[in-house]
Amino acid sequence: MNRTDFVIATAIILFIAFCLGWFAAWLIGRLTRVSQADIGELEQMAQALHDAEEVRDQAIAYYEDRESQLTNQVQQTEAELAATMDGLRDARHEAEELRRYIDRMNNAEQS
Repeated sequence: MNRTDFVIATAIILFIAFCLGWFAAWLIGRLTRVSQADIGELEQMAQALHDAEEVRDQAIAYYEDRESQLTNQVQQTEAELAATMDGLRDARHEAEELRRYIDRMNNAEQS
């Protein structure tokens, strides 16, 4: 095998390698190509995800607002309860004083 035969054989091998590489790239591109239907489906999924995130954000805002309202209502109820308990304590104290006064008056009349 002389120099010319070696150069020709090398050129043929390199051309075959180039052709195999080109065919492999074409085949991979063909197999992994995204169709228009897939793109449409991806856009629908993205829109559905966006809508779901908006609904979630609205729900979170609603629950935070509702929690704030209920917290205020609980605080108001606790304040009313405390005022009622203070009033009841004062009424009991006053009733006890009246009982003692009545008992003293009854004891004074009997003596």
